[in-house]
Amino acid sequence: MTAFEPQSLRSYSQEDVQRILQLAIARQADDQDKEFSYQQLLEIAKELDISPDSLNLAEIDWRSQHSEIQQRQAFNSYRLGRFKKRVGNYAIINSFLLLLDLVAGGGLTWSLYFLLFCGLTLGLDIWNTFQTKGEEYEMAFQKWNRKHQIKQTINTVMTKWFKALQI
Repeated sequence: MTAFEPQSLRSYSQEDVQRILQLAIARQADDQDKEFSYQQLLEIAKELDISPDSLNLAEIDWRSQHSEIQQRQAFNSYRLGRFKKRVGNYAIINSFLLLLDLVAGGGLTWSLYFLLFCGLTLGLDIWNTFQTKGEEYEMAFQKWNRKHQIKQTINTVMTKWFKALQI
């Protein structure tokens, strides 16, 4: 397709239509610096001949996907925080051991072996922390997500229990 084709002869795949409309809506929202209400969303869907039921199901799917994205971002932040703590521990412990070896032995001998071994484990930790795809990542995410949901459930139950005791 060229820019000189008549507009009536242009055709687009469903994916192209979705992307073009997404870009147009984003551009309009940026130009007007506003958000769309649910009523406006219904009007847009009506213009595109999308039923309210289909729109409702699409919104439910979007909320589910959006929630999972937020959970993955929280998981990645958790992993990064845990990694930073390990790097701090690595730096403190190895600095102490290097200083101890330097002062006690007059040079660096045995502490270099410990430094290299810990550096290897730190390298593996770097790989695991910044690897965000694959089966191992999914298993770690699912495990973290289950623990996170259990904590939320316990917090909710405890909060309700304490509120019931206060009444």
